[in-house]
Amino acid sequence: MGKEKGDLLQGTLDMLVLKALQLEPMHGWGITERIEHWSESVLQLGQGTLYPALYRLERQGLIRSEWKVTENNRRARYYSLTREGRRRFSDELAQWRRTSRAVNLVLQATME
Repeated sequence: MGKEKGDLLQGTLDMLVLKALQLEPMHGWGITERIEHWSESVLQLGQGTLYPALYRLERQGLIRSEWKVTENNRRARYYSLTREGRRRFSDELAQWRRTSRAVNLVLQATME
């Protein structure tokens, strides 16, 4: 049996959330929409996936939150990166690029 559409490799969700928040503070629904849009709807995050990640990142001091009013005049918790979150994202992105390059090299290998 194959993996379901949108399954994430363990550990990548936090990096994707940090990437979404790198551009601007956002509420949870906005983060979900942005990741889905960027991934051309391959990655689809449910609330049960996103919010535990947001709480975990906040406990780790990588993001902070505050209540604000949305464009639709509703109260929502907006999340933003901390300085440590920006540093962590940069480190994780560098590691991701090294790892994904290595995996691609293995997948492209032929008998020589």
